[in-house]
Amino acid sequence: MSGDGTTADDDPLQTAVWRLRSRACWADAAALLEPAGPDAALQRASLLVERCLYTEAGWEEAEDALRTAEALAHSDDERGAAACERGYLAYAATLFRVRDRADEARVALGRAAAVSAPGAVGRALLDFRRGLIAENLTRSPQAARAAYRRAHAGATAHADPLLLSATWRHLAGLALRDGELTEARRGFAESLRIREELGYLVGTAPALVSLADTETEPEASRLREEARRLFRLLGGVPTWLAHHLTPPPPGPATA
Repeated sequence: MSGDGTTADDDPLQTAVWRLRSRACWADAAALLEPAGPDAALQRASLLVERCLYTEAGWEEAEDALRTAEALAHSDDERGAAACERGYLAYAATLFRVRDRADEARVALGRAAAVSAPGAVGRALLDFRRGLIAENLTRSPQAARAAYRRAHAGATAHADPLLLSATWRHLAGLALRDGELTEARRGFAESLRIREELGYLVGTAPALVSLADTETEPEASRLREEARRLFRLLGGVPTWLAHHLTPPPPGPATA
């Protein structure tokens, strides 16, 4: 969920990886990275884990890449980052009912927290993923909100715009659940703005749909139609967005 490849001074390799990633070409992006060292191995694993979240496929390849990253990790930061990816993959497998790995997800993120300093760069991403588990597996919105707020502060402090777009979106989702429409609309709009500025196409359709849920007609329909266009452009990714984009059945004919 980091914003690698989005700044003007990034090297050509990272720019190419980012462009492929943002267009749902995770396998192509991963193929550019030789997992000879811990950093490249971890980035490759994170790309393939992210693919699982958006496509509900590629689980074995992600597992293989993650095992390589874990084997190459030597410092606490590297081990913590690999454990964070391990927890995220286990979370995804549980969320999509591939296999119940909720306990593994919690243990892995706990292990990451144990070796990660409170102000470390990767701590914000860890907090965000702990929020996902609290919201979607534990069903504890209060714990999720606290974790998302910590992640939001960390993403702001470390200038991670892509993570910031995610914290805006998930905090807005909790606000919408609580009936706080104005706060939800603001958060979804900020998330969409950041993703459009970054050119993160694969995350833009979900942001459009979320914002549409807070708008009135005709704006809501316009946002959903734009989301459908992007969804088709990217070949039906993210897969879980499909049921949000199914057009309503036609009404009865009128004179």
